[in-house]
Amino acid sequence: MSFPSLPHRTFCMIRHGQTTANRDFIVAGETDVLLSDLGREQASQLASLEWPHETVLYVSPKTRAQDTCRLAFPGRSFEIHQDLRERNWGEFEGKLVSELPSRHAEPRDGETWETLVERVHNAITECCARTSSSTPSRLPVFVCHAGVIRAVMGLVGIGADAPSAPNAKPLFFRWTGAGHEMVEQI
Repeated sequence: MSFPSLPHRTFCMIRHGQTTANRDFIVAGETDVLLSDLGREQASQLASLEWPHETVLYVSPKTRAQDTCRLAFPGRSFEIHQDLRERNWGEFEGKLVSELPSRHAEPRDGETWETLVERVHNAITECCARTSSSTPSRLPVFVCHAGVIRAVMGLVGIGADAPSAPNAKPLFFRWTGAGHEMVEQI
């Protein structure tokens, strides 16, 4: 599977705060679960961060991502993008994370890894283009899910087998002029 490179600009990805499913080690890709108390606290702590640039916010349609964004960026508007949603694990939704097959497996009634990567590529490309045309100096920030961030890691050459992104922690994909590198600050 080959895709064109992602836009040649820096952007930020934030995984939602811990959910009740994360806490209980349950698969909740398509399932709309709520933030745990810890997840709400994690998201609220993001509100105190000093951002190096003005931001424009893009968010998954899942409640956990929207609640994280509202707590992290109080009073700010954001755009929901359907393609920033987590992978649909089909038959594995609601099961223990330890029961998940390889991400390259094709779960019955679920979404393939290739389909996830394609829609994430399209979402990041579209949102970055929209940001560049309207406010090029602003930093696109995506509040989404571990699977979405893992897809981006694969697209920029870091590798899709890296550990899951931590909850409620900004990960910057800095454009170096030759490619993207993932850093915790820019």
